[in-house]
Amino acid sequence: MDEKSKDPLHGKTLEMILNELVARFGWPELGYQIRINCFLDNPSISSSLKFLRKTPWARKKVEDMYIRYFAKKN
Repeated sequence: MDEKSKDPLHGKTLEMILNELVARFGWPELGYQIRINCFLDNPSISSSLKFLRKTPWARKKVEDMYIRYFAKKN
């Protein structure tokens, strides 16, 4: 009965997702691919998390980017 979730984000927090994206791409590339100010102007994990938790459309873009680049390798 050990079924795996089909959701690629299962078990991942928003902070984990953001940290992996920043580690892989860096803030400049992240800001280029997802045009939001918290990635472009004095970016930090803390300020970005605050914005993403309040803004569903931006969070979706971050999650979609994570799935596109990281979910395929698992």
